[in-house]
Amino acid sequence: MTPGDPVESDVAVVVEGIPADTAMLVVQRGSKAGSRFALDNDVVTAGRHPDSDIFLDDITVSRRHAELRRVTDGTWLACDTGSLNGTYLNRQRIETAILSSGDELQIGKFKLVFLLGGDGA
Repeated sequence: MTPGDPVESDVAVVVEGIPADTAMLVVQRGSKAGSRFALDNDVVTAGRHPDSDIFLDDITVSRRHAELRRVTDGTWLACDTGSLNGTYLNRQRIETAILSSGDELQIGKFKLVFLLGGDGA
């Protein structure tokens, strides 16, 4: 955000009863605040391209911005795919990082919270 931009408030993330072995992203800030995206494939794409699994329509988001990847032990990775503005995990710019339940992922101006069911929630 730059000075003069409207201030966006974060949406409280309250999700109960996420089944074990289920992961999701909940948009906390951005035009889709409150939206939930189930991570139900081993690779989930996020970006401004209409074919993205998680379509984030804003100029601050690259067409093919990031991927979320489930590895064999059920761990999830966040991976930047060469985006212009970067992908951030808990306010640190990343290339690839392991996700934990409650982590905050930032893609462009969108803030998303990663939630994992079962023991990870």
